[in-house]
Amino acid sequence: MQEFTKFPTKTGRRSLSRSISQSSTDSYSSAASYTDSSDDEVSPREKQQTNSKGSSNFCVKNIKQAEFGRREIEIAEQDMSALISLRKRAQGEKPLAGAKIVGCTHITAQTAVLIETLCALGAQCRWSACNIYSTQNEVAAALAEAGVAVFAWKGESEDDFWWCIDRCVNVDGWQANMILDDGGDLTHWVYKKYPSVFKKIRGIVEESVTGVHRLYQLSKAGKLCVPAMNVNDSVTKQKFDNLYCCRESILDGLKRTTDVMFGGKQVVVCGYGEVGKGCCAALKALGAIVYVTEIDPICALQACMDGFRVVKLSEVIRQVDVVITCTGNKNVVTREHLDRMKNSCIVCNMGHSNTEIDVTSLRTPELTWERVRSQVDHVIWPDGKRVVLLAEGRLLNLSCSTVPTFVLSITATTQALALIELYNAPEGRYKQDVYLLPKKMDEYVASLHLPSFDAHLTELTDDQAKYLGLNKNGPFKPNYYRY
Repeated sequence: MQEFTKFPTKTGRRSLSRSISQSSTDSYSSAASYTDSSDDEVSPREKQQTNSKGSSNFCVKNIKQAEFGRREIEIAEQDMSALISLRKRAQGEKPLAGAKIVGCTHITAQTAVLIETLCALGAQCRWSACNIYSTQNEVAAALAEAGVAVFAWKGESEDDFWWCIDRCVNVDGWQANMILDDGGDLTHWVYKKYPSVFKKIRGIVEESVTGVHRLYQLSKAGKLCVPAMNVNDSVTKQKFDNLYCCRESILDGLKRTTDVMFGGKQVVVCGYGEVGKGCCAALKALGAIVYVTEIDPICALQACMDGFRVVKLSEVIRQVDVVITCTGNKNVVTREHLDRMKNSCIVCNMGHSNTEIDVTSLRTPELTWERVRSQVDHVIWPDGKRVVLLAEGRLLNLSCSTVPTFVLSITATTQALALIELYNAPEGRYKQDVYLLPKKMDEYVASLHLPSFDAHLTELTDDQAKYLGLNKNGPFKPNYYRY
């Protein structure tokens, strides 16, 4: 400690440390908190930028990063062969010709491949980010350079977030007729602020637990006046994006931010849905002692059979080294839990929304916030105890690291097909309700990705198909089948 205290100057220490009173004046959600660019002080909203074609119909951090972003997109395309294959197959038909899609998703190299696929299939797109920390600035610049009206940058404030969504929807001479959403914020903004636009939407595609829950609430209240596709509960989303993606990206996010070693660490994972299952499997494989909290007896029994102890959070909160939420609920980790945590406990969220950890309760005068790394805050109690909070309780993997490109290809292909299906469906096929993706479509998405593994499907004989009561070309499982 003596050696350590010799070197940092008073000024140097202040650059690492920001008390909560300081942060309240410049907003903890500011770009300055999360990026290293020298022009962070200037909001993209205040800049006048144009792309090489003279268009200024976008708002990104720095349009000059477009070339770098284009390389990122090209790298992603190499591992998204199925989506590129779909693009090539349907490009001549232009199944989305006339579609005006307003989107609100994470803006990464992988989603850029999806956006450019939609454009190649005939759609006009306007896009904003569903998370204030997950946007890759260079990718947003590349999309803007390519002519996509994108309004997003890493480190938006809450006000910026809603401003970007509004700029996508509220534009003269252009009216959206399709929505692609991740979290439901865009859908609810259009529903509340622009009801006349909402009524003319031909279809909504939603891919998150949170967003789907909000759609079902609208439907139950009789306020959903357009058909919506629940992509979140499709097999290709649940089993691949939620399970396999989180199994890998949870470790990536934690390692990049904290350099933590998991062997022997005690970890509690709140929620044992597909995301929780993926997180637990990864942590267990590295030698962590994993506890699970659950409200559902079926998921709890699954956790028990997989070798995890099912506990209440209050029973283990004093002893665990890491707390991970993935429930889709709110106030799962409360101020009481945070007060009882041990020193240096790492707290993070793998759910879509920032509601699971009660971060607001930590913004009080007696607690000091110290920014130690990008996306890493130490919240310090009066007695010196500190809790390590990642991404201010927002989605860990997309805020603090990246996610596997191949898995996102599966999700993106599913989203593209859902948009094509809703946009081209004959009148009357879909009523004003929430629908699951047709089983045949799930199987088609999976089949597009098998060549990457040189996998060869066995074909049913006529006799076998008759015996099982199936069409030789599928679907191969009934709708109620649980994979």
